[in-house]
Amino acid sequence: MTDLLDILANPAFWVAVLRIATPLILGTLGVLLCERAGVLNLGIEGIMVAGAFTGWLAVYAGAPLWTGVAVAALTGMVFGLLHAFLTVGLALSQHVSGLGITLLATALSYFGYRVSFPKVNTPPTITPFAPMDWLPLPILNAQTSLTLFALLLVPAIAWVLYRTPLGLALRMVGENPQAAESQGVSVAGTRTGAIVAGSALMGMAGSFLTLSAFNAFFFNMVNGRGWICVALVVFASWRPGKALLGALLFAFFDALQLRLQQSGDAVLPYQIYLMLPYLLSILALVLVARKASYPQALMKPYRKGER
Repeated sequence: MTDLLDILANPAFWVAVLRIATPLILGTLGVLLCERAGVLNLGIEGIMVAGAFTGWLAVYAGAPLWTGVAVAALTGMVFGLLHAFLTVGLALSQHVSGLGITLLATALSYFGYRVSFPKVNTPPTITPFAPMDWLPLPILNAQTSLTLFALLLVPAIAWVLYRTPLGLALRMVGENPQAAESQGVSVAGTRTGAIVAGSALMGMAGSFLTLSAFNAFFFNMVNGRGWICVALVVFASWRPGKALLGALLFAFFDALQLRLQQSGDAVLPYQIYLMLPYLLSILALVLVARKASYPQALMKPYRKGER
């Protein structure tokens, strides 16, 4: 108990929580945009890998850091367009398309890395984003500008979804595309736009790992974060504010298990600590998901004129 209190009282612990949460916030918001429009995007895991690689490679080639973030976002948009073409244009299975994109994006990223660095055993490094030590806010001033961007994006997306005609149209095509079409809303165009925008955020989530959290690209660095984001959207009941809460909750458990492993009084096998954030997140998901109100047209293909 004393160790736990010491961990919670240490500002470095909360710095780690916010750092771990940042890619989850960006990725969860990306999934939320797609699913609010009625499309499941299981390509997030691969899109995050591709964003991490292309953003890092651009910076390694000499581009500014924010250009690397833009390249990662553009990479996500390309895969988002592919997913939209398959699921919206051709009305194919959203599950199969998403998993296929994850495999494709991951394989292309690993292949691109091997081609770019065929004889390198240690991953090359870059100079990542520096902490915002000019901010007069504790904990936040130890983060990078990408974290601040992710935090500001939450109220921005909430405002767009609930206070603008664009957000209303996006929610309509996810709830009742027939009604949206009768009001002159392009279901295909709105869904495609939501997928592309959401996939851009997924690519940015990956770029945070290589441009801010670390300074290199290495295999398996995404490590299932994409799948966590898919679960967090359900936990959040498709609401941006609760998505932020869910990302912080998972990051809290993840940071806590790392500290517990490092404590000298740890008596449990380390595998138990590794399981801790996932077990607690599953428990929270089960408790919340039963009452979640999901978009009614989620995963339902739509063709113009159909009733």
